[in-house]
Amino acid sequence: MIKANVIIDFAKWKKKIKDPKKYLKNKLTSLKKISYFKNKNQEFSILLTNNLKMKKLNNKFRKKNKVTDVLSFPLKNNSYIGDIAISFEFINKKSLSSNFNYEFDKTWIHGYLHLLGYNHKKNKDYKKMSNKEKIILKNINR
Repeated sequence: MIKANVIIDFAKWKKKIKDPKKYLKNKLTSLKKISYFKNKNQEFSILLTNNLKMKKLNNKFRKKNKVTDVLSFPLKNNSYIGDIAISFEFINKKSLSSNFNYEFDKTWIHGYLHLLGYNHKKNKDYKKMSNKEKIILKNINR
C-alpha cells in the first residue's frame, strides 16, 4: 500500500480540493493499476503550502532564494520514502489554462518520482521521468 500523510498549511488548498487527504488516498489507490506499484509498501508526506513557505524551504535546503512549484526530500528509511512540498499559487496559476486537479496531479507525481530516485539532469533521464509521469497520470485519471 502507498500512503501519503497530507499536511495543509495554506487554507486555499481546501477551496480547490475539498478533502485533499481523501483525494490523494483515492489517487494512490488507483496506482495499483500499474504493475510496478501493485505490491509497493511506501509512505511519504506531502505539504500543501504557499509560495512564501516554498521560497523559505528552497533557500534553506537548496540555497536558491526563489519560489518553486514542488520540492522533494527523498529519505530511504524502510518504507518511508520522504517528503514533498507543493505551492498552491504555482498550481493555481498553471491551472488557469487547464484544470487545478490535473496540474496538482502532475506536480505531486513529479515530486513522488523524485522520491523514488528519478531525476531530470540529463536529457535521457528527463525523457524516462516524463514517460513515467504520463503513464501514472493516465492511470490515476481513468
